[in-house]
Amino acid sequence: MRRRRPDTAMLAVILTLAWPTMLEQLMQTAVQYIDTAMVGSLGTSATAAVGATSTVNWLVNSSLSALGVGFLAFIARALGAGEAKRARRAAMQAVLAVLCMGSLFTAVTLSLSGVIPALMQVEPAIRSLASAYFFILYVPMLPRAASIIFGTVLRAAGDTRAPMKTGVVVNLVNVVLNFLFIYPAREATLLGLRVRIPGAGWGVLGAAAASAIAYTVGGVIMTARLWRHPRISPRGERIRPDAAILRPCLRVAVPNMLQRFGTSLGYVAFASMINALGEVATAAHTIANTVESAFYIPGYGMQTAAATLTGNAYGARDRERMRSLSAMLIPIEIGLMIVSGGLLFAFAPVLMRLFSRSADVITLGATVLRMVAVSEPFYGFSIIVEGMMQGVGRTREPFLFNIAGMWLVRIVGTFLCTRLLGLGLVSAWGCMIAHNLLLFGLYLLCYVRGTWNPLQTAD
Repeated sequence: MRRRRPDTAMLAVILTLAWPTMLEQLMQTAVQYIDTAMVGSLGTSATAAVGATSTVNWLVNSSLSALGVGFLAFIARALGAGEAKRARRAAMQAVLAVLCMGSLFTAVTLSLSGVIPALMQVEPAIRSLASAYFFILYVPMLPRAASIIFGTVLRAAGDTRAPMKTGVVVNLVNVVLNFLFIYPAREATLLGLRVRIPGAGWGVLGAAAASAIAYTVGGVIMTARLWRHPRISPRGERIRPDAAILRPCLRVAVPNMLQRFGTSLGYVAFASMINALGEVATAAHTIANTVESAFYIPGYGMQTAAATLTGNAYGARDRERMRSLSAMLIPIEIGLMIVSGGLLFAFAPVLMRLFSRSADVITLGATVLRMVAVSEPFYGFSIIVEGMMQGVGRTREPFLFNIAGMWLVRIVGTFLCTRLLGLGLVSAWGCMIAHNLLLFGLYLLCYVRGTWNPLQTAD
């Protein structure tokens, strides 16, 4: 019986880790599409009210995800070195992090819900609606933190299926409740019969309530999955701060958290400048962001595999496996992003029509989507190299790269284009693409020099 070549075996492992994450993100994006379409049917003002504070959502979620990266790097290396006990201790520290950070973010977001729309320069006519939507969305902040951080912990142990399955349940709950909460009770014809469909008729607030309940369900399920996990369950571990675990986790997490916080704050500033361009620009930007997110799924699915496998190899001190992983991950990633970018370019107008009836919104959104589609392979390279660096615990360089790109290129450029030169959304997305290309150049330099790999630089 012939043995499989090592590269074939490694490819199988990569795909086994990547596809559940891709499917999970596909489900999340599908529901985001459905949410946007359902809210979009209520009018441009409803879409703008929901989308105007979406960047704050990214800010909160990305900060929690960054904290999870610290645990991912630690747990992946511990398991790679065969130290299961240390991995379980780290899982308990993740529980403590969820309790602390979830409580903190609940207090902060709810207390600021009344002023955030004004800070985001949302049009006065829709500020109260945007504020109520934001408040409802952040009531279940503790289960949201559990879902994000515990999902990352499970992926660090190579379990990408549990987060995927949880995501499927969450998304189904969200869709069903959207259907019931957004629209009023109505009658429909089904197989020739008149059927009365129940509905609360809450509109935008119904979409927020549906998401809040779905987040709660996801947090409960993810907590149960972690508690029952055969390798990293924190059962039996003491729930108190453990400096020996937290210190190395925070060394990785803090630069990543600052990176995500800084870039997400940049997204907030970016969105506020776009909101100031008016309802059409805000709606087109919101919908285009939603559409674009589906085409990043291959990239971020592969990033999860890159971080986990690189962390395992680093923990085992396996230099050859580190080199082989990078040689396989990068071509696969670029190939996937070329395909996704081509599809986005071809179908941009069709996808915009799914979410808006406004000809102006469709035309503007399709234009910026086709612009960004060309840059996707370059961004895909950056995603993979950043994932490998997360796996080995090198997060300082990505922090510097992303902050420089966001604030020196995207934000300054967008300010100059929209505020001083009077240009519109197209110029803002041009600055975003320039940001992505700068990241490509910096990560390419880091990869070519080998500074991403501690085992190579130790030679």
